[in-house]
Amino acid sequence: MPDSLAELWRAARPPAAVLHLDNAACSRQSLAALDAAARHALHESEVGGYVAADAAAPVLDAGRAAVAKLCGLPDAADIVFTTGSSNALDLLLRSWPPDSRTLACLPGEYGPNLAVMAAHGFQVRPLPVLEDGRLAIDDAAFALQENPPDLVHVTPVASHRGTVQPLAMVAQLCRELGVPLVVDAAQALGQIDCAVGADATYSSSRKWLAGPRGVGILAMRPELTARLTRGVEQLGFGEANVAARVGFSVALGEHLAYGPENVRARLAEVGGIARSLLTDVDGWVVVEEVDEPSAITTLAPVDGADPERVRDWLLTERRILTTFAGIARAPMELTEPVLRISPHVDTTVEELEVFAEALISATAATSGG
Repeated sequence: MPDSLAELWRAARPPAAVLHLDNAACSRQSLAALDAAARHALHESEVGGYVAADAAAPVLDAGRAAVAKLCGLPDAADIVFTTGSSNALDLLLRSWPPDSRTLACLPGEYGPNLAVMAAHGFQVRPLPVLEDGRLAIDDAAFALQENPPDLVHVTPVASHRGTVQPLAMVAQLCRELGVPLVVDAAQALGQIDCAVGADATYSSSRKWLAGPRGVGILAMRPELTARLTRGVEQLGFGEANVAARVGFSVALGEHLAYGPENVRARLAEVGGIARSLLTDVDGWVVVEEVDEPSAITTLAPVDGADPERVRDWLLTERRILTTFAGIARAPMELTEPVLRISPHVDTTVEELEVFAEALISATAATSGG
């Protein structure tokens, strides 16, 4: 019988057909989550979609309660299922009061988020950061106090690097200044502690929580919801893939059962192992510090290494799944594409050693010409 977190995680899933080092993009669902979604789809066929949705209400309510717990929100929090993170941000910003649309965010903000902000007429101000892209909290406090925006938007773990932002300190600062805090937890929920009670937190299902694609959440304090131009019912209105929401709710329950603190500790451990192994690989520089408390390792190319070609070679030749991250992911900060790996709790040292060796071969095979 499996007893460690890694063994439990792997035993709960179908066998992988690749060496999966791309969980920051999309994790592997468990058999329980897959079965729950499939059973709901079958129930829709048997009794009709709306009747099946009513029957699924207790499961979905449990999912909402799990989200509130993970975000540090009260039981009365407004939790809206969405189709993903971008949809959640779009719903929130299109409903923001039209006369208060100034926003402060990090220079490393996710490119598609910037596009949503621009589409809804938000004026974006960059927050001050240190050389590694981490928020300069004292400078930020001064800037926000001198010229407070209508909201602060923070992505605690970015799409293009594994640096962890001081989310709890940001939340405390925003509370003291009375500035609403919106958190993009797409890369953070399930990987770092997000229970800081932000005014709004949104995330997708498919990353560290290992739920289905095409579903996410928007979690808000009622005080913030009351300021929006649309209520919770309107935010959640429309067609819905209820089966995916059921699968997501099951994945959330599994995450709580494993112990979020245990998952976070194991992810940080695996990330540290990966960064230690990759520190001396020719052609690449590891962006994060070895002890960064995240599972993500970002590899910046040197001497002409091509992240996109290497990513493709690794998948085609060695069946190793990684991420190519182009400049568009963080257009205000990223100056060249990078290669990203993101192991989950079940990744072994031996698998990371296999990747390190494969990266050396991939770099040599794709260099030049």
